[in-house]
Amino acid sequence: MQILQGIPVSSGIVIGRVFVLDHDPHRVARWTVSPDRAEDEVARFDTAIEQSLADLDGVYAEAEAELGIETAKIFLFHKGMLSDPSLIDPIREMIRQERVNAEHAVVVAFDALARAFRRQRNSAFRTKTDDIRDLATRVLDHLMGSGPARLAELEHPAIIVATDLTPSQTAAFDRETIVGFVTDLGGRTSHTAIVANALELPAVVGCRNITMTAKAGHTAIIDGDRGLVILDPEPQELEKYRGFIEQRRTYQLSLAEVADLPSITRDGIHIRIFGNIEFPEECTTTIEKGGEGVGLYRSEFLYFAGGESEPTEEDHFNAYTECLDRLHGKPLTIRTVDLGADKYTQSQAVTPERNPALGLRSIRYSLADKPAFVRQLRAILRASALGPVKVMFPMVTTIGELRQAKHILGDVMEDLDDLGVEFDRGIEVGVMIELPATALTAPTFAQEAQFFSIGTNDLVQYTLAVDRTNERVSSLYQPAHPAVVQLIRMIVKAANKAEIEVSCCGEAAGELDYALLLMGLGLRTLSVPGNSIPHLKRLVRSVSIQQCERIARKVRSFYSEVLAATYLRDQTRKLVPEAFDGRAVEARD
Repeated sequence: MQILQGIPVSSGIVIGRVFVLDHDPHRVARWTVSPDRAEDEVARFDTAIEQSLADLDGVYAEAEAELGIETAKIFLFHKGMLSDPSLIDPIREMIRQERVNAEHAVVVAFDALARAFRRQRNSAFRTKTDDIRDLATRVLDHLMGSGPARLAELEHPAIIVATDLTPSQTAAFDRETIVGFVTDLGGRTSHTAIVANALELPAVVGCRNITMTAKAGHTAIIDGDRGLVILDPEPQELEKYRGFIEQRRTYQLSLAEVADLPSITRDGIHIRIFGNIEFPEECTTTIEKGGEGVGLYRSEFLYFAGGESEPTEEDHFNAYTECLDRLHGKPLTIRTVDLGADKYTQSQAVTPERNPALGLRSIRYSLADKPAFVRQLRAILRASALGPVKVMFPMVTTIGELRQAKHILGDVMEDLDDLGVEFDRGIEVGVMIELPATALTAPTFAQEAQFFSIGTNDLVQYTLAVDRTNERVSSLYQPAHPAVVQLIRMIVKAANKAEIEVSCCGEAAGELDYALLLMGLGLRTLSVPGNSIPHLKRLVRSVSIQQCERIARKVRSFYSEVLAATYLRDQTRKLVPEAFDGRAVEARD
C-alpha cells in the first residue's frame, strides 16, 4: 500500500482500478494468461505488428513527399526493425513460454534492445534508442489502443491517472465508468479542477509523480476531501473507506431535505446562494439543489468545447437561451469570456506570450478582439429579452477598460435597436473584482458598475503572487491570508457605501470554512459550484450572522494565514459536525 498526498480539488471518495491515460512503457502491467489463451495473445501481437508496419508505410510515403527521400529513410529503418525475426520471434516465444500478456513481452524485448544500443561506443548506435522507444510506443498503441479509444471500452469503475488533463478532456469523461481522476500537475482552482467540481467527479491534482507510481489495473482510492490517493490499499483500508463512502451517502441524502428550505441564518438574515456553471445543463442541477439562480456562467467553456473553431453568435445565443429555459425565470449572470492565460488561446497564438497570466487576458483579450467580443455581447443582449440576464466583465484593471467595454456594449445596443431586435435596455453591468488594483480602487468602480462580484481564485493568486495551478507552491495559496481578508473587506465596504450588490463567486465561497468568514465580512450573496449549494445552505441555516462576524473579527486579528485557516476549520467543525466524517478527526490528530 502506498499513500500519496496531493491537492484536493473536487470532493468525494471513490474506489476503482487505475487507468493510466499516458503511454509509458515502464508502467505497463504484467499479467499471466491461461495456457489456452497464449496463442490468442500471440495473434494479438502479430496483428499489432502488421498494423504498425502499415502505419510506417504511410509515414514513409508522407515523409518522402514532404521531406525528401533521405529524411524518409529513417522510417525504412523502423520497418526493418519491426520485420526482424531476431526481435519479433523472441517476443512470441516469451508469450508462449512464460504465458504473459503481449504488452509486457513488448516492453521487455524493446527495453533489452535499447540497452544494447546504449552500450555501443558508436554515437550513431546510441542515438537509435529514441527510435526504439518510438517503435515500442507505436506497437503498444495498437495493443492497448489510444487513450480515447481505450476509455470508450472501459467496463469497470476507473480512476484516470495522467500527467495533466485539459478541461475538454475532463468534460468528455463518461461518468458511467470514470469515477475520478488524479494528475501529476495542477492546482486547486485550475479550469480542469473547476470542471471536475461541476461534474461532481472526485479529483486530486498536483501529486507530482503519480504517473510513475500507479500501475494500470491496480486498485486505488481517491479521497477528494483530504487530497489523498491510496494505491494498492490493504483490505482493512478498503473496508474503512467503504464505511466513509456509506457515511457520505447518508449525509448526502439528508442534504436533499434543505433544497427547498430558505437560506436564512438563525437570526433571520437571508443569504442568497447562486450556482457557478460551465455548461447549460448545470442550471437544472443548480435549481434542484436549492440555488436561486446562476451567479457566474463561465462562457469561455464554449471555446474549449468547440475544438479549434470559435463559437458563433448563434452558439453563444443558444447556450444562453438553454440556460434561461432551465432556470425558469431565475436570474443568469454571464461573465464575458475569460481567455488569454489558458492553453487554448496560447496554442492558437502565432507567438505565444512568455507570461500569459500577466498578459493579454480576460477583458484585455476581449477588447483586443472586438469582433469576437461583439458577437458575444450581441448574443447576451438578445438572450436578455427572454429572461433576467446580467453581464459582467472579468479582471478589469482600470476604469478606462470598464468604460471601453460599456461603450462597445452601448454600440451593440444601438445596432440591435436599428435592426428591431428586442433586448433588455436596463441590463445590469457588473465588474469582477479579481485584482488588488481593482480592490484598492473599488470606490471608483462602484460609481460606474451596477454590481460587484469578487473572484477569489485570481484575487488570491495575484495578491500573494502564487500561481494557482502550480502544485509546488499550492501550500501558499491561502484565501484566509490577512492581505486577502483586508481586500475583501474593502470591496464590501465600497459596494455597501455605493448601495450596489456585491457577491463572491470564487471557489472559496463554496468551502464551508471560508463561507463563514465571507458572511462575517459582510457578504450576503455567494455563488458556488452546484454540488456545494446544499452544504452551504445547511451551514447558513446553522449559524447566526453574529457568530460569523465574531469569527471574522478573530480571523482579522491573526498575523498568520495558517492560524486563520486552522481557526476557521475548527469553528466550522463545531458548528456543522455532521458535514464531516471520521477523517476530519484523523487529519487533526
